[in-house]
Amino acid sequence: MSTVLFASVVRVRDGLPLSASTDYEQDRGLQETKKHLKSLSKKLSQFPDRCTLKSGRYNVNFTSSLGVGYMMICTDSYPNVLAFCFLDELQREFIVTYDTKRINAAVRPYSFIEFDTFIQKTKQRYNSPRSLSTKINLTDMQTEIKLRPPYQLSVEDVGVANGFSLHTPSKYKGIAPNQMLEPVTLPGIVSCVLSLLCTVLNLLRGVHAIESIIQNEDEDFNYVIAFFLGTAACLYQCYLFASCTVWRSGKSFLCFALICLCNMYLYELRNLWQILFHVTVGAFATLQIHLRRPQGKAPDYTV
Repeated sequence: MSTVLFASVVRVRDGLPLSASTDYEQDRGLQETKKHLKSLSKKLSQFPDRCTLKSGRYNVNFTSSLGVGYMMICTDSYPNVLAFCFLDELQREFIVTYDTKRINAAVRPYSFIEFDTFIQKTKQRYNSPRSLSTKINLTDMQTEIKLRPPYQLSVEDVGVANGFSLHTPSKYKGIAPNQMLEPVTLPGIVSCVLSLLCTVLNLLRGVHAIESIIQNEDEDFNYVIAFFLGTAACLYQCYLFASCTVWRSGKSFLCFALICLCNMYLYELRNLWQILFHVTVGAFATLQIHLRRPQGKAPDYTV
């Protein structure tokens, strides 16, 4: 029989259980799967925001958003679409009921145990698919899962076998696969355009510096290096703004520092206003990179 057997809500940063359903199943395989779920709950930050773990006759599914993870155990024949609709419904209700400050301030396990009432009611509904057909819209979730299917985890990924920790290093530390950035803003577009303008200006001055060296051997070749390093730093800032990579903010600050150093070295070839323009553009681009963060999974309110 295809059923939802267990569900829990945990805090992503430390795996603290916030609420969970009550169940009376004593099946040994289910108890083993619960161990996997417990181990997985402590590592949610290391995995993509939507995953599935197969454990014998059971599946562990979870989603995470805004620092909270929503987890469930179901039989392996339970449809994926229904499983993630169930989790999205828990997510929608939880974020409406509890604010971020309360969640972050929670110290004791199961601080929101009263949420169990909603979990149980939702679980009963999702264990009666006939009653669901007119109450939820599966089309959006089917499309979302098709475009961005849940990442398939293994027991080795979780790091537990037969109840013992394997202490395997995380493969997913940093940016999760397929993670997207927040939508582009107008200031972000302006910063990219200005960075590209600085790139072109540095490149042209670098080419002219090479021509000067060819014509006059006394010219300093370090000027050429400074211009091309500035070019590379501006281009890389555009790349960091557009791409979701590890340590984006740190890399952008390093690029900004390189832009400042290059312009300090080029003080004799540029006037004060030119230097201020390049440094200001670099600072503005660094700020926009820092503000455009990886996008958390948005709640699906169509469920």
